Amino acid sequence: MDSLALFATASLVAGGLYWFVCILGSAEQKGKTAVQLSGGSIDREKVQDKYKQYWSFFRRPKEIETTENVPAFVDTFYNLVTDIYEWGWGQSFHFSPSIPGKSHRDCTRIHEERAVDLLGVKHGTRILDVGCGVGGPMRAIAAHSKANVVGITINEYQVKRAKAHNKKAGLDSLCEVVCGNFLQMPFGDDSFDGAYSIEATCHAPKLEEVYREIYRVLKPGSMYVSYEWVTTELYNSDDPEHVEIIHGIERGDALPGLRSYNDIAEVAKKVGFEVVNEKDLAKPPANPWWTRLQMGRIAYWRNHIVVTVLSWLGIAPKGTVDVHKMLFVTADYLAKGGEKGIFSPMHMILCRKPEEH
Repeated sequence: MDSLALFATASLVAGGLYWFVCILGSAEQKGKTAVQLSGGSIDREKVQDKYKQYWSFFRRPKEIETTENVPAFVDTFYNLVTDIYEWGWGQSFHFSPSIPGKSHRDCTRIHEERAVDLLGVKHGTRILDVGCGVGGPMRAIAAHSKANVVGITINEYQVKRAKAHNKKAGLDSLCEVVCGNFLQMPFGDDSFDGAYSIEATCHAPKLEEVYREIYRVLKPGSMYVSYEWVTTELYNSDDPEHVEIIHGIERGDALPGLRSYNDIAEVAKKVGFEVVNEKDLAKPPANPWWTRLQMGRIAYWRNHIVVTVLSWLGIAPKGTVDVHKMLFVTADYLAKGGEKGIFSPMHMILCRKPEEH
């Protein structure tokens, strides 16, 4: 092979490797590349130890159920997974019903816009995003409604990511991000014109606690909508396969325990809300939400090779491979839960805080 052909071949290989490792990002919206994977706010030398610590929580279930331990547990989880989520999934850490002829990105946006449409808020009003992550829903909702959105997340690294994305999108004038615990929010009573949570309150050890806080910060007459993770009426706690699927979802998603669909409205009423509507958005005529997980298996193996190589080279922190593998196993449990109809990530409840008398 002459030198010119050798140079061309080497350039092609190098270019292919660069594209495979550095350019390939989220199928939704590239905000992260593979070489930027980190452990969030965790020192890169401690990522593997933190992963082991996270997994050890499940050997001590009583600790998971204790309110004071859950915030740190959830914070550790999102330090470990945020970059991988953003790289491999997108900036909206949730599911959405599949719509024929629509891309995953469009389905996600429509699902988010539906939430704010249900609130009935006007331009310039102030609404709360409970558990905002890196702010994908916040930006879609702010752009759609022109409302001022305040997001709260317990994870400091996600706050930094969300602020950077907000500025890049030109939406920082409408979007504000606060680091805090949604069980004890740093907001005054009656301070928001509406609130929503998208697959976030499942991290609360007791749903009553977070619903009570949301009720407190809402103005009288304001609406709150939540997409909840629940077990459905088809879940059988005496079926070992059902139990394993649900436990697999809990272990891989930092959940202190999934709730039953019929608990949600009861809790909302208990804290004072009027329940306006309740519907499982995952049920027909909606198309299956979990097919996105099944269709992503090739992408997973591609990404896993990338993560493994980057970890071996010392570019990605040691432990990143373990976290990525955990998320793939969890995706299988989620898909099985969806296929069997025993789990839904989008049980919608719409509530109103009564007017003062």
